[in-house]
Amino acid sequence: MGIGLSEEHLALAASVRGLAERTVDYAALAGQGLLGLHLPEEHGGQGYGLLELCVALEVLGERRVPGPYLPTVLTSAVLARSGGDRYGDLVKALADGSMTATVALPADAPVAGAGLLALGACDADLFLLPVGGGAWAVLGRDDVAAEPADSVDLDRALCSVTPRGQVPADRVLPHAPVRELAAVLLGADACGLAAWAVATAAGYAKVREQFGRPIGQFQGVKHRVAAALVALEQARAAVWDAARAMDTAVGNTGLSDETRLAVGVAAVLGPDAAVRCAADAIQVLGGIGYTFEHDAHRYYRRALSDRMLAGDPGPWAEEAAGLAVQGTRRAMEPDLPDEAAAVRDTIRAEAQSLRAQEPAARRARFAREGWIMPYLPRPWGRAASPLEQVIIHQEFRDLKRPNLGIAAWAVPSIVRYGTREQQERFLPGTLTGEIVWCQLFSEPGAGSDLAGLSTKATKVEGGWSLSGQKIWTSLAQYAHWGICLARTAPERPKHDGISYFLVDMSSPGITVRPLKEINGEEIFNEVFLDDVFVPDDLVVGEVNAGWRVARDTLSHERVALGDSWGPGSQHTDMVKLIARLPELRQAQREQAGRLWAEGQAISALGLRVTLSKLSGTDPGAASSVRKLLGMRHAQAISEFCWSLAPADPYWNRMILTTRAFTIGGGTTEVQLNIIAERVLGLPRDP
Repeated sequence: MGIGLSEEHLALAASVRGLAERTVDYAALAGQGLLGLHLPEEHGGQGYGLLELCVALEVLGERRVPGPYLPTVLTSAVLARSGGDRYGDLVKALADGSMTATVALPADAPVAGAGLLALGACDADLFLLPVGGGAWAVLGRDDVAAEPADSVDLDRALCSVTPRGQVPADRVLPHAPVRELAAVLLGADACGLAAWAVATAAGYAKVREQFGRPIGQFQGVKHRVAAALVALEQARAAVWDAARAMDTAVGNTGLSDETRLAVGVAAVLGPDAAVRCAADAIQVLGGIGYTFEHDAHRYYRRALSDRMLAGDPGPWAEEAAGLAVQGTRRAMEPDLPDEAAAVRDTIRAEAQSLRAQEPAARRARFAREGWIMPYLPRPWGRAASPLEQVIIHQEFRDLKRPNLGIAAWAVPSIVRYGTREQQERFLPGTLTGEIVWCQLFSEPGAGSDLAGLSTKATKVEGGWSLSGQKIWTSLAQYAHWGICLARTAPERPKHDGISYFLVDMSSPGITVRPLKEINGEEIFNEVFLDDVFVPDDLVVGEVNAGWRVARDTLSHERVALGDSWGPGSQHTDMVKLIARLPELRQAQREQAGRLWAEGQAISALGLRVTLSKLSGTDPGAASSVRKLLGMRHAQAISEFCWSLAPADPYWNRMILTTRAFTIGGGTTEVQLNIIAERVLGLPRDP
């Protein structure tokens, strides 16, 4: 999935892709209305917004469209937003392709010396140049002296421009958001470049053989390509959100802090992603990628150019950090359809009724009425649609629905695969908090390779006798029941012959031994099972078909971990700390801004997943990418905050605690394998 999510955006992307596969001729782009997607109809445009333009730019970036397209649409966007009707004729001429434009970029370059570096040709019709004090001017060809400039990009011209004489006052745009618009549009182009690079690297890794097998089967290659996709999806989320923010910014009196924050995040993440992905593609391609004949170097060149033109990411990161510390936040709420109003009225009334009750009574109603896991079928949930789930999440924020812990992963599997008797026995007490669960999956010899477990279940009269050792079992010392995997048919292949049991943790033969973790806490445990009897009626699903049930449980585990990354591991916690500290050094401010950008992009990824589910489309790689980014982000936040406050007990604890985040719930390496194999289609490990 690209920058666009809606059916309309997917159709637009497909249409532009079809055109680009036939031609990238400038006149053809103009003839199809692609120069005016973002412009008002009265100015010759299509009447859409910046987001639609970004959808098109991403596709054209995949084709590395040459010529004046990007500086021309950037100039028309600036004139339409900041010039009012006085430049209507110029906007129309830019939209129909009869005029082209050149823009001085990076936008914060000094106005002095031998001229301004500008994106576009020296024979353009219009030149958009800074004139000091944050103002810009639009000048004609005769008003400037322009000469070609050397460029690393072989397919798009740069030039050096100097105004001739005094700039007339009627050509000045006092509040033109050129820097911000350029960052978003260059970010969209960068996403297209990155998408080509990821697809090219993955495609080559599938067919290029070395040492008797495809190179995509080697984990080093697999992880490189998967990590490139992660960078791409993060950049897409950031650029998408910035385009949305710019589309809500109206008038010519400047941008809101919230919009500036969204744009800053896109500027930090977008162009960098293209450079990284293009470099990785060359690495995967090997020698052929370094030849002039292969297009890989042209994409790398364009990515370098985009990053340079967007401006140094450092100041963008500093600006983002400053806005965040002063309290600016980017709202990440989905736009809901008209029918949401009636649904919200009903849910809001229920929430208000719950607020009026005492905590114990409220907890009982949460369970009885299906509010804890509303997506489950009745009577355990509310069979809530994606729209209802979003509204419940919004209206119940202050009600603090209970955290079920491991039960949040076990309950859906019991609902799906358990018998009616199992459901009625365990689910009511679990939802009210009377039954606490643990997960008896991992073993000393079977961690991420869960199907390699060796705990045996031997058939005995009336049930099964379980013997073996489990490890990393969270809160086993407090749990009443455990979900347990054991091998019931050792003669069968690895993933067969496994069954899924519900184990009473007070059963004879169970020994729990807590493990002290690096932070001094005892969450994990070893659990020893010595001829533990489990009745036949506590097997979930069919005997020897427990792997299917286990995969269902693991899917809920990854979803649960994706919702939160633990206390003190968010970018919002970071800025709370910074606000209490003396002024940071420049390098620290930049690092804080980059971490904020990453955290905000993770939030945007979550919103994109929600919107995809609401529209019934596949969110693609976004869910897996969000999981992987969240694990690493939590660690990076804790490491940075600890470096700022090494004597703070809280951050002393968090820098140690977050070490587990890239291990539990599927290690970083396993997550990269999943992304590489299931999303990119790279060959599985032998």
